[in-house]
Formats: sequence, C-alpha cells, structure tokens
Amino acid sequence: MANVVVVGTQWGDEGKGKIVDWLSERADVIARFQGGHNAGHTLVIDGVVYKLSLLPSGILRAGKLSVIGNGVVLDPWALLSEIDKIAMQGVQVSPQNLMIAENAPLILPLHGELDRARESSNAVAKIGTTGRGIGPAYEDKVGRRAIRVADLGDSATLDSRIARLLTHHNALRRGLDLPEIDGDALKAALLEIAPKILPYAAPVWKVLNEERKAGKRILFEGAQGSLLDVDFGTYPFVTSSTTLSGMAASGTGMGPGSVGFVLGIVKAYSTRVGEGPFPCELFDDVGEHLARVGHEKGTVTGRARRCGWFDAVLVRQTCALSGVKGIALTKMDVLDGLPELKICVGYSLDGEVLDYLPTASDRQARVTPIYETIEGWQGSTAGARSWADLPAQAIKYVRRIEELIQCPVALVSTSPEREDTILVTDPFAD
Repeated sequence: MANVVVVGTQWGDEGKGKIVDWLSERADVIARFQGGHNAGHTLVIDGVVYKLSLLPSGILRAGKLSVIGNGVVLDPWALLSEIDKIAMQGVQVSPQNLMIAENAPLILPLHGELDRARESSNAVAKIGTTGRGIGPAYEDKVGRRAIRVADLGDSATLDSRIARLLTHHNALRRGLDLPEIDGDALKAALLEIAPKILPYAAPVWKVLNEERKAGKRILFEGAQGSLLDVDFGTYPFVTSSTTLSGMAASGTGMGPGSVGFVLGIVKAYSTRVGEGPFPCELFDDVGEHLARVGHEKGTVTGRARRCGWFDAVLVRQTCALSGVKGIALTKMDVLDGLPELKICVGYSLDGEVLDYLPTASDRQARVTPIYETIEGWQGSTAGARSWADLPAQAIKYVRRIEELIQCPVALVSTSPEREDTILVTDPFAD
C-alpha cells in the first residue's frame, strides 16, 4: 500500500481540506509537513462546517494520529485557540491523537508584528502575506536563531535562544520604529504556554518511520499551492516554504522513498489571493459568477479571491514539479450553467507562443493566455457520486483537462460535503 502526498497544484484554496479528510478514512496517520496557520482548510461534514489552520484535517476522524511535522512553523497560541474552538464543536484533541515535532520552529508575536510592519511600509512592495508571521519565522529558522518546540522544556536553553533572537530582531525593530522586545517578558510568555504544548511534543521522525515499517498508511497533507512555492512559484509573490511534494519527506523526517502516490488537488477554474501575476484572471460577469457561486473568500483572512478560467499550462507545469500521479478535481459544480468554458492552452509573449510560465517576473506579468473554448453544460454536477450522475459535457471537460495537463483524474469532488466524491483511482492502492 502506498503512502499518499496531497499537494495543491495552483495558488492554494483548491479544496485540499475536504480531499484530505475524505482520504484520511483510509489512512492511519495524517501529517502536515509545511506552512503555518496562514493555511486554511474548510470541511463540511453532515452539514457542520469546520475551519482548520494548523491542525491536520485528519483530526476530525476518530482513531487517527495527526502529526504536525518539523517543516511547519508553529504558533503555539494559535494552535491552542484552534484546539479550543473545535472542542466546542465536539472534537477532542489530546496527545493521543495529535503529535508535534520537537524540532518544529515557533512563530512568536514578534514575527507577526514584523510581517505586518513590512507589509504596511510604503518603502517596500507588498507581497500580499497574511500577516501571521510565517515568513519571518522561516527566516529565523534558516538564520539559526529560531526557538523550537523542544526549547520550551529548558529555561537555560530559552535564555540563550532568546538572546540570539533579539540581537537580530531588536536591530530590525529600531529600523522600523518599533519598540524593542523585552526578553524577560517573552520568556515568561513562553514558559507560561510550555506546559500546554510540551505534552504533544515527540520525535515525529522516529514515530513516523516506525509506523511505516509497521505497514501503517501515512497521508501527507500539504498547505498553500505549488504556484506559491518559494523556488518555483510566482516569486516574490510566494509563501516562505517549499509547497511541492518533495517537502513531505524532509518536512516530517522520512526518506524520499517513503513518499508514494502524489495526488494533486486541482480546482476546475483558477483563483488567487493577494498580489502577483495571474494570466487567466477575469474582470467580467463570469469572474463575478465564479467568486459568488464558489464562495471565494480566504478561510483564514476572509480576503476575496481573484478568479479566472482554468490554466492548463500552469497545472501541467506544477504536476511535473511534484511528480503528480493523479489529480483530484474540485468545485465542478461552480461551473454548472455557464454556456461556454475556456481553458488556457498556452501563452503569447512578444509574438512567441510558450507552453510554460517563464521565471522572470516581468515576463510573467506580460504573458497573455491562449484560450480553447468548450461548450458548457446545463445540468447539475452538485452532489454527483458517480460518472453516471454527471452531464455528458461535464465529462468531456474533465477528459480535456486530463489531456492538457498530461495527468489522469483520480477523484472528482462535486460539493464541500465529505461523501460527494467520485472515486476513479484509489491513491492508497498504488
């Protein structure tokens, strides 16, 4: 049986939460491997809406182990708030069903302050971050000055970590006209929260490798989308982590051979939150239709998402980057009733036709999409659970997408509800 990695193949918001939740019934362990609480997953189960940010989507399944890997940057206060929130919905979280990597770096209040100060500065172009401190926390990780989960258990270690951290941050804050951080107050806050976080801490790499050797199925849950990858995304309008499937191994402490079937989540149209290039963006009635019917607002920030036609060029590119073996196509029902649909099959740039998105920012901003028009369908795809439930033209749309992105469809999601899913290929049976 294969382990399965779930990654978004667009700019995030593809519907990964529902797919991970659906797949988690077949898994034993569900592991988050990158990102932070800037990621938002909305799940609808029996009409109840659950909104998760840090917690793996598998937390809603009884008897499953959920893991937050070392590739995640962890805001401990946000995590506890999220645990309390879903407890009010009847979901209990304990060290028996949630484990946090001891070497996961922490997001501190100073990270969020720095993030927001940079975004509000007129001297620097806006990236469009969520302001949650994700980028500054990753900067501290690679700068070797992060405070990690394991550090919460030792007061002397905290002293040296805080001193190193504030040497850097207080110099930055002076330059931004922000007050310096009081190291004693920061330490007190960390020591206060430590007893609530440390019970979840564990050598995740060891536990996951033992689970794999025991034949357990592991589901790796990615956050954001491939086009926000710090290396291969629309840089600099990207997140601060690697969002491709390769991060599943290093972000949990497992070898690359532990990664099996890579499932790419693909929305039936395109959306993007924040700044940056978006070749297929629509500013007309169709764009408004997609935003309205698709309820296109960010789970975490509530920001409106920009909407556009499906971009086969980009999805083919991201499927190649992550080695995607099959896709889960989501939000088909949003396209119901549109008389015609368009798919981007190439780009035009300075008289040249391109079959990929160039790397240079100025070239990315100047590409124009080359569209193929496909007849829409008048029937409903909402709630379909088999191919027979789909209009014939909707099936043609799916098949054309497969051809253009050079990757087969493994799942089709036809509503936010858990069971409204058409299974074509079981990723765990690879």
